[in-house]
Amino acid sequence: MPELQLLGAGHAPAVLAFELANRAYFATFISDRGDEFYDQFTERYDALLAEQEAGTYAGYVLVGDDGTVLGRFNLYDLQDGTAVLGYRVAQHVAGRGVATATVRELCGLRTLKAETTHDNVASQRVLIKAGFVPVGPAEPGGRPGTWYERDLAALDG
Repeated sequence: MPELQLLGAGHAPAVLAFELANRAYFATFISDRGDEFYDQFTERYDALLAEQEAGTYAGYVLVGDDGTVLGRFNLYDLQDGTAVLGYRVAQHVAGRGVATATVRELCGLRTLKAETTHDNVASQRVLIKAGFVPVGPAEPGGRPGTWYERDLAALDG
């Protein structure tokens, strides 16, 4: 059974393997990060961990039974109980409800926000199934898209 874990230093090799194995797949939906991202992975990863320590970012990995990373789930711009959600799942688990279930599992905030490009229909379905609603235009990676939002406080009432 996959387990959602807070991103830690020990996840770095599995996260890099996940990113490299799915690079071409991810590039079909979002702009490719370029070789520089992979060449400077350790520095970027350490910077994320520092942001997490500072409380402005929370990263999670969905880890399979064999220890491989099946997905990444990131909460950016954490402030006042609100965050921007970013996520990606491995191609071999895409379309199986993994992203939807994991997004639903993330809680403890009042509001979650996420953006996706207009051509990323799979991500739009995940967000809608997880209770998000479109709230306005976005430009993820410079491409036309939509911001989605989920009011978590309304779930408590």
